[in-house]
Amino acid sequence: MGRTFDGQTVDELEAHLLGADVSQTTATDIIRRVQRLTGGRNVATIDDARQLLREVLTEVLQPRAEPLVIPASPRPFVILMVGVNGSGKTTTIGKLARRLKDDGLKVMLAAGDTFRAAAIEQLQVWGERNEVPVIAQQAGADPAAVVFDAFAAARARGCDVLLADTAGRLQNKAHLMQELQKVVRVLRRLDPTAPHETMIVLDASLGQNAVAQAKQFHEAIGLTGITMTKLDAGGKGGVLLTLAGELKVPVRFIGIGEQAADLDVFDAGEFAAALTGTLPKLPTHRT
Repeated sequence: MGRTFDGQTVDELEAHLLGADVSQTTATDIIRRVQRLTGGRNVATIDDARQLLREVLTEVLQPRAEPLVIPASPRPFVILMVGVNGSGKTTTIGKLARRLKDDGLKVMLAAGDTFRAAAIEQLQVWGERNEVPVIAQQAGADPAAVVFDAFAAARARGCDVLLADTAGRLQNKAHLMQELQKVVRVLRRLDPTAPHETMIVLDASLGQNAVAQAKQFHEAIGLTGITMTKLDAGGKGGVLLTLAGELKVPVRFIGIGEQAADLDVFDAGEFAAALTGTLPKLPTHRT
């Protein structure tokens, strides 16, 4: 015989959420929402309870599931990519460039992370792989100057999208945020509406630290999109539930591998199913 939605079931669901990197506060709120759903529903087994949990998670995430849409104007449409080193930012830029190019858009990359020579080289490799031009200067150059030159080049060459990389060092957060604010100011001299998307790349394996990172960047420059990476490498992604409640910022993509095609549009239902174990796993590639 099964069991009702009892204390043991609550404990199991809460433990599952915490194990998926959901914060304690968010987990408690979600469990309360699940409990409100149990009235008149058959919750005889833990599987029944997980189905209810899936419904609640989908409701929490759905308002944030907004795909990135590149409108017909302005041109170039500037996507400023931000995030700390090691988050998968440069790799995400390469994947996104491939995706946009496959959609028929003319793309250019800006190597604005001049703090690390390796970041410039990595972006150039992605540019060559995707046959997309990269505007770069030497390591240590002014990032705002690089992005300025890249914008001018993208406009002159009739590019649809400019993807701009930025530094992500954490040793001096105040300096980093000031640097990003300068990049935004310089862009707005060329186009008062730029950047048209400011997307943070977050490492799923960092758990709740990713929430603090997102808040810092949002306060400094205002985020308009989130991409969560490394969901194939141990990251559970439950942090997105906390972000959904604390930041009104759309989730655009999830990264689920190292290959160029391993960037999927965020789907709230699929993600909730994966978090609750009601589907085998997250999709492995773009369809």
